[in-house]
Amino acid sequence: MVVRKGERTRGAILDGAWRLATELGLEGLTLGRLAEDLELSKSGLFAHFGSKDELQTATLARAAERFAEIVILPALQSTGGEQRLRALVERWLDWPRRARQPGGCIFVAAAAELDDRPGPARDKLVALQREWRDTLARVVKRAQDLGDLRPDVDPGQLAFEIQGIGLACHETARLLRDPRAVERARAAFERLLADARARS
Repeated sequence: MVVRKGERTRGAILDGAWRLATELGLEGLTLGRLAEDLELSKSGLFAHFGSKDELQTATLARAAERFAEIVILPALQSTGGEQRLRALVERWLDWPRRARQPGGCIFVAAAAELDDRPGPARDKLVALQREWRDTLARVVKRAQDLGDLRPDVDPGQLAFEIQGIGLACHETARLLRDPRAVERARAAFERLLADARARS
């Protein structure tokens, strides 16, 4: 597939935009600030994004593409049920570092910013977060089908609890600056998994 120069430029702009948004928030992500940060002209950016809403939703979509590349697709290469779930959670906990997000996970930051603010960016984020929760639940269901997890485990509930671990990890790492945040998240996940594991 041939990628046109305009598409490459837009992709590069959005990569810069979502990293900047992790520090400034989506509301702080203006065309002027982005142009300054990327050393581009505002008129050049206007050619790619006609409004702030469009920039924000495109930024979230780009971050979701990278999340799929860095977290979801490699984890789905793992065989087995529990192994796949473990790979998914491990890559997710490491996502802010792997994607070089200076302000931490853009989705967590955006959720705090947009939870009570209606609009296209919130709608996009809600759709992405539901998709992520559904992915976790599907991987849990596969682990059940393969006999790794108990059949009476509710995949949606387990996905909810795993999501909670990730959110606690983010707050502990970013707000509390606890260097053991990921270690604590792993320990919590292991206890959750042990409780859900099929009895031999």
